[in-house]
Formats: sequence, C-alpha cells, structure tokens
Amino acid sequence: MGLALVHGRARAGVRAPAVKVEVHLGGGLPSMSIVGLPEAAVREAKDRVRAAIQCAQFEFPARRITVNLAPADLPKGGGRFDLPIALGILAASGQVPAEGLREYEFIGELGLTGELRPVDGVLPAALAAAEAGRRLVVAQGNGAEAALAAGLEAFTARTLLEVCALLGGRKPLPAAIAPPQQRLDGPDMRDVRGQAQARRALEITAAGGHHLLLVGPPGCGKTLLASRLPGLLPEADEDEALETAAIASVSGRGLDPARWRARPFRSPHHTASAAALVGGGAEPRPGEISLAHNGVLFLDELPEWDRRALEVLREPLESGVVTISRAARQNEFPARFQLVAAMNPCPCGWAGDTSGRCRCHAEAIARYRARISGPLLDRIDLHVEVPRLPPAQLRPDAPEGEASAAIRARVECARALQLRRAGRLNARLSQSETMAWCRLSPRDQTLLERAVDALQLSARSMHRILRVARTIADLAGSADIATAHLTEALGYRQADRSTGQQAA
Repeated sequence: MGLALVHGRARAGVRAPAVKVEVHLGGGLPSMSIVGLPEAAVREAKDRVRAAIQCAQFEFPARRITVNLAPADLPKGGGRFDLPIALGILAASGQVPAEGLREYEFIGELGLTGELRPVDGVLPAALAAAEAGRRLVVAQGNGAEAALAAGLEAFTARTLLEVCALLGGRKPLPAAIAPPQQRLDGPDMRDVRGQAQARRALEITAAGGHHLLLVGPPGCGKTLLASRLPGLLPEADEDEALETAAIASVSGRGLDPARWRARPFRSPHHTASAAALVGGGAEPRPGEISLAHNGVLFLDELPEWDRRALEVLREPLESGVVTISRAARQNEFPARFQLVAAMNPCPCGWAGDTSGRCRCHAEAIARYRARISGPLLDRIDLHVEVPRLPPAQLRPDAPEGEASAAIRARVECARALQLRRAGRLNARLSQSETMAWCRLSPRDQTLLERAVDALQLSARSMHRILRVARTIADLAGSADIATAHLTEALGYRQADRSTGQQAA
C-alpha cells in the first residue's frame, strides 16, 4: 500500500486556497477515481495523467488509485491539478522520492506527451506560496508571472520528466525570471486643446479619487479627456499593482508581466450586460469594474447603457468591492475604481450648442436624461459640461495644453496631504471623517445649505461637494476650505439642475 501527499493551489476568486493532493494506491481491480468536489476538467485529469506518465517512460500503477483533493468542500476546477496528481501517483508507487515534495507546491496542466502547459490564476497562487514559505514549480509559460511575487523561489519546467529529475536530485530547474518593465508612456494631456474647465475637473478627479461625468456634444473631446486620466494618477505602489495584476491573472484574459504596474483603463461597450460589468459565470470571473481596480472605468454614451447594468454600479461605487453569490459559495472581487462617464446633452447631441442645430423637444430631452437614475448621478462627484471648441483652437499651430507630468506632480502633492491627514483619499472619507476634515466657516456653511436647497440635492451629494472642496483646497495647499474652494466645488454640480432633477 502506497500513500503520497503533494501540495497545490485552487482558485477561488482572487484567492488561492491551499489544496492537499492525497494519492493512495490500494488493492483491487485497476481503476482511478478523483474525489474532493472536482469539476469536469479535474475529473478528466486521470486520462491526461495516465498518458503523460507513460510517455515519460514511467510505469502507471495497475492498482486501485484514489486521489483526494482536500479540503473536500472546496470546488476544484481547471487543469491546474494535473501535475500534483501525476507526482502523487509516482511518489506513492516509489518511482520518485516523496521527501522532496514537502517543500514545493506544484501547478500545471499536462499534455498527453508529458508537456507542462500554463494555466491562469498563477499570481495569486505564487503570492500564497510565498506566504506559506514553500517553493513553487510552474509551467514555463507561467514563469514570468510567478516571478512577480516577492520572496518566492519559483521554478519553471517544460515537462513532467524535468520535474521528476528535480525531485530525484538529478537536475535543477531554471528559476522563474520576471521580464523587464516596459516604459508606461500613455496619452498625454498636452494633446488636449482648450477645455480649461474640463482639464481642471480632471485634475481634481485625479487628486481626490473622485468620479466624473462629462456632458457635451459629439466630438468635443470627452473620450480624449477620459483617456488621459490614468496618466495623471501616481504610479501604483507594489501592493496596488500586485492586487490589480492578480485580478487580471484570474480573469482568463491573461496578464502581461511586463506591464503589471500600469494602472488599468477599461472602456467596455455600452451593449455590455450587468454580468459583464460586475462579473459572474458558473465559475465566477471578475467583470469590468474589477478589471478596472486601482484604475479608471470609462463608460461612454451613458444613457445608451441598459439601466439594469448601470444600477449594479451603485453599491461598488460606495463599497469598493463586489460579491458574486452562487448557491454553494460566494466570491468577492475588489472594485475600487474611478468612474468617468460621458454623455450627450440630448438625443441628437447638440442641445445648448451655440449653432442652434438641436431640434429635440423638451419631452424627448427629459426622457433621454431620465435613462440615468438620480441615485447613480448622486454618486458621481463632478458633473462637467464640455462645449464644442471653435476651429481656431484646433489649428496645428494652436498652443498645446499643459503636460501630464506637471499635472501629476500637483496630484501627488495633494494626495500626500490627504494620506497624512486621514490615511485615505478624500473621495473615500466616511461620513464622520467628512464632518471632521471638511469643516466650513459659518458663512460658507450657510452658502452650502442654500445651494443644496436651490439645486434640490441629497445629503449624499452635499457630502460629496464637501469632499471635492477639500480636494480643491489640498491642490491649493490650503489647510482650510475657503469660500473660493467651496464655490468651485458647487460649480461642478450645476448639471444636477438640468440632469439630476429630471432623471430622479
């Protein structure tokens, strides 16, 4: 009777829980069974493992083989357990030493020839293996991703035979090496001509972590402005970058290890469903809001989105996480993103334009704007009108805008003030923290209350105005919120008079 234990990792959201692969060889008719809540791809591993062991010139035991994936109540999916199962069978039958298995974890799918193939979700497994103090062996195609985990000894193998040679002490495996980081040059704000108010709003958005709504006619530069926001944000620190990269790793869409520090910019089409935004599936995967974690989510043509899809954004905008529930389990994905939305002012797009070309009736405009609910608009901090530029400002010899690097320097200084003061960005302050750090003079408090009454704003909107005013003061290096800071913040809610009231 033979028994072997091999360490592996499952995938559960962005976590990689430990799995013990126990292999038992017993008497009876030759057979192989896999227990421990395996899904179809895991149950099919017995055929891949048998062929891989035989192609590697090992003997597949003619015994009753039982493979237990513990813990038994954790669902296991994919081909990531092929390599641990094969090694467990070889160790239980005495063909490879079992002692060397204790200090390693193994992840990889086997081809019929014994070739080791990459799988998704390796980065969370690498981070967990480093925390557990074990080494990790992965396929060659996963080596660059595994090497991103600090403090981990990760090795790559091409075949099952190479892994067996490592365990037998005959030949070491090459260490996984992270690729050199590519230069993160993106779109620059110097390309944006004019639009002083929109540029200012974008700087405030970046400095305080706020959400932004751009309203303007077609071709006025809303998409151009939104695409420049990632370039205004400070470079992600290692923890933020690893968290974002782990989400990309488990998404099934792949992770580029050479650009893992880049802040994401996601721009889904307006036909995307609610599940595409928040994530889902039988085996839950992250959606667009999680893929935009620590970055920017841009929703163009906001009124054209399905209302049910937009309403699912309301809770993640407040909490920064999204929970996907299934009958047997729940998966939680981080979703701390900055929302930038864009819309036309009316169905034809030209309401309010100086050309006077809009012919939309008032009822049609009201119906168009009512596609966006009041509660969603409440959660967007800045509402900015982006006018059509005169042709003279678009000439090739027209002055360029201020470069992103100069704006980013001011953003970094403002963020440093916020982190020293409250430990978080202004947009993420709680209600009590808002009251503590966003105090107004009695005169300014009266001004705010009058504006809230005039615009018929909610308490949530009032708190967001205070946080935006605090960010404006931080950009100015002011310890207190002055009247000028408050009035500028109120100016970014003027769109509520035309959109918010009709949509509510």
